[in-house]
Amino acid sequence: MKKLLISACLLNEACRYDGLSKGLDSRIIAALKNKFILVPICPEVMGGLSTPRLANERKEDKVIRKDQKDVTRFFLLGAYRALKMAMENDVDYALLKEKSPSCGVHQIYDGTFSKTLMAGEGIFTELLKKELDIKIYSELEIEELLKMD
Repeated sequence: MKKLLISACLLNEACRYDGLSKGLDSRIIAALKNKFILVPICPEVMGGLSTPRLANERKEDKVIRKDQKDVTRFFLLGAYRALKMAMENDVDYALLKEKSPSCGVHQIYDGTFSKTLMAGEGIFTELLKKELDIKIYSELEIEELLKMD
């Protein structure tokens, strides 16, 4: 069975900045479990950030907290730890949380904390693409992922 690296918040783990999850519907989780061995990760928690925490947004190569503190080092540490976990588990695909400063696949917030989205990737997604040759999906592309052989 193929292995799927997945953002833990999508599996109902309360690890998001607001202390909540962005869990998928239980039927979708069941379908993913039937098709893949799931390898959950949360790069932000793996980097030492607490839950809950202030909101963070990516601004160019940095990640800035809502109070303007630079927290890039936590995001980089978590990204490298999550990458190591992905490599150790020899994952085939990834399913990551869109808009996240860590896991955004196609869109992230623009760093102004105005809820403005822009094209871009999270810190972990960028590293994963650079280091591993796997297909990365957002939660908006689950149907496509479930069609994979």
